[in-house]
Amino acid sequence: TLPGTGGVDFALTASALELSALEVFASRATRNTPVAYSNVSKEDVELRLGSQDLPMVLNVTPSVYATQQGGGAGDARINVRGFNQRNVAIMINGVPVNDMENGWVYWSNWDGIADATSSIQMQRGLSAVNLATPSIGGTMNIITDPAAHERGGSFKQEYGQGSFFKSTLSYNSGLIGDKLALSGTIVRKFADGIIDKTWTDAWAYYFGASYALNDANRLEFYAVGAPQRHGQNLYKQNIAVYDTEFAKGLPDYDQEAFSKFNEAGRYFNQNWSPVSSSYKGKQYWYMYGARTVDRYDPDFINIRENFFHKPQVNLNWYSTLSDALRLSTTFYYSGGSGGGTGTYGSVARVPWVEGEKWYKSSPWMRDWDATIAANKANDDGSKGILRNSINRQWTLGAISKATYKVSDDLTVIAGLDWRTAEIEHAREVRDLLGGDYYRYTKNEFDSPEEQKKKLGDIIAYHNTNTVDWIGGFLQGEYVQPKFSIYGMAGYSMIKYTLTDFFKKAENYSFDKTDNGELYIEADWVSAYQTKGGALYRVTDEIDAYANFGLVQKVPILDNVIDDINIALTKDPLNETYISVEGGVNYRAANGKLTGKLNVYNTQWRDRTLARAVTSGQGSSGDTDIIFLTGLDQDHKGVELEGAFQPIDLFRVDLAASYGDWRFVDDAKGTYKDRVNNTSTDYEYSVKDLKVGDMPQTMVAIGATFFPIDGLSLQGIVNWYDRNYADWDPAGREKVEGKEADRGQSWEAPSYYKIDFHGTYNLPFDLNGITFQAFVHIFNVLDEVFIQDALDNSQYNSWDKDHDADDAEVFFGLPRSFNVGINVNLP
Repeated sequence: TLPGTGGVDFALTASALELSALEVFASRATRNTPVAYSNVSKEDVELRLGSQDLPMVLNVTPSVYATQQGGGAGDARINVRGFNQRNVAIMINGVPVNDMENGWVYWSNWDGIADATSSIQMQRGLSAVNLATPSIGGTMNIITDPAAHERGGSFKQEYGQGSFFKSTLSYNSGLIGDKLALSGTIVRKFADGIIDKTWTDAWAYYFGASYALNDANRLEFYAVGAPQRHGQNLYKQNIAVYDTEFAKGLPDYDQEAFSKFNEAGRYFNQNWSPVSSSYKGKQYWYMYGARTVDRYDPDFINIRENFFHKPQVNLNWYSTLSDALRLSTTFYYSGGSGGGTGTYGSVARVPWVEGEKWYKSSPWMRDWDATIAANKANDDGSKGILRNSINRQWTLGAISKATYKVSDDLTVIAGLDWRTAEIEHAREVRDLLGGDYYRYTKNEFDSPEEQKKKLGDIIAYHNTNTVDWIGGFLQGEYVQPKFSIYGMAGYSMIKYTLTDFFKKAENYSFDKTDNGELYIEADWVSAYQTKGGALYRVTDEIDAYANFGLVQKVPILDNVIDDINIALTKDPLNETYISVEGGVNYRAANGKLTGKLNVYNTQWRDRTLARAVTSGQGSSGDTDIIFLTGLDQDHKGVELEGAFQPIDLFRVDLAASYGDWRFVDDAKGTYKDRVNNTSTDYEYSVKDLKVGDMPQTMVAIGATFFPIDGLSLQGIVNWYDRNYADWDPAGREKVEGKEADRGQSWEAPSYYKIDFHGTYNLPFDLNGITFQAFVHIFNVLDEVFIQDALDNSQYNSWDKDHDADDAEVFFGLPRSFNVGINVNLP
């Protein structure tokens, strides 16, 4: 394939479609698969990514929207067809990496994966993945395959905006003795950050090995991890705080709001504040061991810092049992520790504009020096501290697939998917900010003396959740020269438990541990899925396909066990997805033009919206969880993807999508109090409101030039429209005696941005050592635009009537660059 391809592969020959065993295991789509998908090669990643977070490389595919949010390293997010990451399956080498508790993906955990990626496939919609994964929006399939690499290595040095430095060393052994292949990558990066104090201090590593035991059995081993710390920018701001002139240019921004919101600039970050370097207090954090250290910088303290290391290790076994039967099994482990920081207790604040009241103006900052002075003067320890919210976890799993070739045309696959996980949650004292201890009184097991918490002691909450998962599936595929048909059915079961180390079971109506701690065990919750599709080859150039799916998704842990209100859902409802899709693929016989056009309709039924209700039972007042019914969404749309290369020196790529994503009806729920024999109705006004958090109209156009041998120049224009601010359906509860709030979520202005990428293979060779220079310029024209928005902000709105002055936002990053050189070693 040509360098700089935008997701459409010109080399769709038989040899190009031969998949490695790992790709088959990971359910990669091919030309015969009736789903919408886009491929991103290693060359694409190297040409376009420029050490951004990995999801950013997919912004040239239809119905995919990725942003870096506040600009912190690894804080990106990706949405597909109007669904956020909780409904997009992220898989590395065929193993799901979505959080076992809530389905989210933390990209800082996979910071170095881009440097070891062989390819990415973005399957949109229900996808061809046969595991019970949250792949309603789509599936992002990341492949690293050591056996696919020839012998050699590389060293890459990068420099970028915000004092960004990154060094990457990779080596591939090639095939040793026709049996063994090894690959390894190590990455070191550090930066001050483009946005104020979004520094990063990170390592990453990757190791892969493949060993052929004999002609019928092969083992593959993978390990990837990224121990890192970085300063975060998690707090969106009112538009005027970032850019007053931009806010003045919006017709629906109330001019009176400028009396409250003061301009701090595009680089503003509320998640840090200066501190006197004379303060020498230590900080505590735990990541691969307890650490008591000096703070990152003597002159400031980040309110929000993320630190984590979560390696994933896979052992894959591929066995050919006969000419017709193959078995593929992976055993995997993923686990680690880390967390994020924040304040706890009473911490002083100071307004951004001197002389104003912090609670009457915005923005404001923390006043560390005043807090330290107050803590030192207090007779009973610190009033306010810096805390860690920690997460220590491990996951074990196994996925096994047996593939049986019934005939030359018919293949049947049966599989099992088992996972178990344990996750510990707690908050710890990170920095006492001048005091000797912090008094915490809500641990029901503590004596008065034990309530004095020192550095590293646990406060606020301390619990452990377990997640057990078992599933199976059966799939069949029938392939003829003119058509192909596939269908699958799967069933899965999941179970959650909670142990709360701060609460005595005797105060609640639940079980207890041997130590008297509160213990809640939920029943198994089951779900099924069925998917199928067909593809017909109309001509050698044209394929037409259609697919259908009915998928159930079990509620996440927080909607089964509420560890804040201490509640257990008695009969949790599954979410249901019904999807229909059809499309046409075109490939010109001369290989110069390709195109894909598809339409989809996904119905999300019984979306989980839970409400905690106090029942009054038990000595502390028990809490029940009720589910609201009728919270349904429809996601419809059309997608177009194409590429045209009239001559060898030039090609153009296009990706476009138009969506219509909205809520279908109001949501309702009834709580029945069996003790008092009463009932309470709840209703939420969401009918016909647009789904937010992602533009519903998107266009990406890329032009790539190859003027001389070894030189690639690419410009990409992204245009977005109908970008409705994110909003919470729980905020639309009908209140008796008040008119229902049916105002549409604020629509952010449409915007475009241009990125430029260039690579040049230097025309000389030093005993097999070659060099490639590269440059990336993001947001070339330094456009000012809003990429993320939240409607009617709780903290930064003016009058909460769904206007521009009520949204809190992240602006897109200003113009930035990344340059470097890649040295290819023999």
